[in-house]
Amino acid sequence: MVEITLFAGGVGGARMAESLCLLEKISLNVISNIADDDNFHGLHVSPDVDTLIYTLSENIDRSKGWGVRNDTYKALDILNKLGNKTWMNLGDYDLGLHIYRTEQLKKNITLSEITKKISQAFNVKCNITVPTNNKVRTKILTEDGWLSFQEFFVREKCNTKIKRIKFEGINKAEATKEAIRFLKISDMIIFAPSNPIVSISPIIKIRGIRKFLQKSKSLKVAVSPIIKGRAVKGPAREMLVHAGYRPNVLGVAQFYKNLIDVLVIDQSDKKFTKSIESLGIKVLTHNIILNNNSIKYNLAKKISELV
Repeated sequence: MVEITLFAGGVGGARMAESLCLLEKISLNVISNIADDDNFHGLHVSPDVDTLIYTLSENIDRSKGWGVRNDTYKALDILNKLGNKTWMNLGDYDLGLHIYRTEQLKKNITLSEITKKISQAFNVKCNITVPTNNKVRTKILTEDGWLSFQEFFVREKCNTKIKRIKFEGINKAEATKEAIRFLKISDMIIFAPSNPIVSISPIIKIRGIRKFLQKSKSLKVAVSPIIKGRAVKGPAREMLVHAGYRPNVLGVAQFYKNLIDVLVIDQSDKKFTKSIESLGIKVLTHNIILNNNSIKYNLAKKISELV
């Protein structure tokens, strides 16, 4: 049995987790980004965690990549009528989950324990945890001031210039016991094709996790979220540029330099192989557009064979 720990955020993280779950003889543990969590209508929403759970329980709305398929929005209609801001699309089914999470947090149950309970209730086969039970929030400075990640991503649709990115609370955040345990037993650590700047950074910057990664002997593999100079989904390309990296797979390699052993890139980016290898990172080329189970299985199998 191969023990794999996946660092995941957003749709890319969920699809990579789904791919690995197609394999036999592996045990998958997932550490999900929580820095884009937010509060809406008095409820604690964990978008990346929920996308993972909905995807792995086959409840996801595949046309959007997030949310619940065939969900309704009657509660949001009422909130809108009453004057609440409803730009964050939270369906009725979805709201039930947020109500449960919020109630549990008010009882002083940790986010990691709540995530475990929700995963079990949804019959998710792999183990999902959060990197910290402390509050960490991605904030983006724009010409209109500081925005939460959801304000930037959903409300503004990423159409505002980024001046600065910070992770509030990151310096005080402590790694969860579950996250450290997953890392300790790992034969392989995989960084999903998630946005390196706002999905992966808020996980690896947590003190206990960063320290463990630096000394870990596990094989470390990252899957590029960039193909032919474009993000598979979201603002990963623009954020790499903002952070001083190149807007292509070489920029992804520069971000992961001294952290990973292997970078998986799309076949269409094969020309960057030598440049990436000059950074001390091995390259695996494969089809990484995860749009059907055959591709997902083949990619997961190829990666798992590295150990």
